[in-house]
Amino acid sequence: MRLLTVRQALAHPRFLLTAWPWRAAGYLLSSAPVGLAVLMVLLVGVALGGVLAVVLVGLPLLALLALLGLPVAAVERRRLRLVDGRPARSPHRAPDGPGPAVWARTRFREPATWRELGFTLVLATVLWPLDLLVAAVVLGVPLGLLGTPLVMATVGGGEEVRVLKLWLATSWPQASAAALVGLLMLAVSGYVLGAVAAGRAELTRALLAPADGERQERVAELVRSRVRLVNAFEAERRRIERDLHDGAQQRLVALSMTLGLARLDAPPGPLADQLAKAHDEAGKALAELRDLIQGIHPQVLADHGLGAAVADAADRSAVPVEVSVDLPGRLPEAVEAAAYFVVCEALANIGKHSGAGRAEVTGRHEGGLLALEVRDDGRGGADAERGSGLTGLADRVSVLDGTISLSSPPGGPTLLRVEIPCEWRTERFA
Repeated sequence: MRLLTVRQALAHPRFLLTAWPWRAAGYLLSSAPVGLAVLMVLLVGVALGGVLAVVLVGLPLLALLALLGLPVAAVERRRLRLVDGRPARSPHRAPDGPGPAVWARTRFREPATWRELGFTLVLATVLWPLDLLVAAVVLGVPLGLLGTPLVMATVGGGEEVRVLKLWLATSWPQASAAALVGLLMLAVSGYVLGAVAAGRAELTRALLAPADGERQERVAELVRSRVRLVNAFEAERRRIERDLHDGAQQRLVALSMTLGLARLDAPPGPLADQLAKAHDEAGKALAELRDLIQGIHPQVLADHGLGAAVADAADRSAVPVEVSVDLPGRLPEAVEAAAYFVVCEALANIGKHSGAGRAEVTGRHEGGLLALEVRDDGRGGADAERGSGLTGLADRVSVLDGTISLSSPPGGPTLLRVEIPCEWRTERFA
């Protein structure tokens, strides 16, 4: 089995014969230069910020210090490779646009930025001294014992030597015993270093490369791609509507006029009858095409917004509908289109299945949420689980993070409520 982390290597019987103990020692010892450099930058930055704050120059400097965690976290993620071979991806998302201002705004709004700043402060004040202390003690004590015979031969003149400055070794057997103890302690030290480095690496990974960071980025990208797909879908609908309106519909109008003129010029007889029949069929095809165009993307929705489009749909409903939609501005196109088609489908279901004598559509926008309600006084009993078409409506609204709720007890009345989070559009409309 391939060992990816020092934590996995600790359970291997040949751990001491691998490079993992030395990698663990290098990981702990290399924490000191990084922590010292960060501490110096923080001290200098805070000092300059305090001196220059009187002229408001310190504020940008403090803002730069707040971003200090970004390069430190990048270094720590790379240093993590010493004891953890798993990928340590950055939790930061791509900026929303080009330019340093957009980049800075994106970073300041991310929790990962402040988490990395907190880690940087802890690294500069607590972690690196602890790492250095553990490495110095765990390695220094056994190495000091192991070197006792050498020190006795070179410094003590072969007579005596002070072991770790704690007790005196006055003979070679005592020095050899100290070296043997040091050798045994060095073997134990490898495991101690591995355990400490594993804990330190897990802390670093949890703060600087959390496991859910990649999942969050994927979710965010899925949300963005979903919005792009919705916008592309609506743009394609409008293109089809425009092509049908400007192309096929105009050709059918010309064909109907030509057949009408030919019908007037033809003498009574079989030919006139066939022309009359063709003229009627052309008129029916034109009416169906107009209904199709209206269903794809009604012009009233594009020109006048959701309120006017709902009122137009209510006028064409088979059941009398009272409309009260209070929307003083325009909403995003995808939201308007989804809400309109939900209302149209609901009114169509009322006319076909409810047996209602009247219906009511109300709508408002409050707190960043569009709320539409469709009521009728019909027999009720509508159920999304029985394939009433409500599942498709819910799917369409859910693409925009919206929800649909239905209350339709047997005997009625029925209430369909649609909620879609959205904000006002600010662009200028023709």
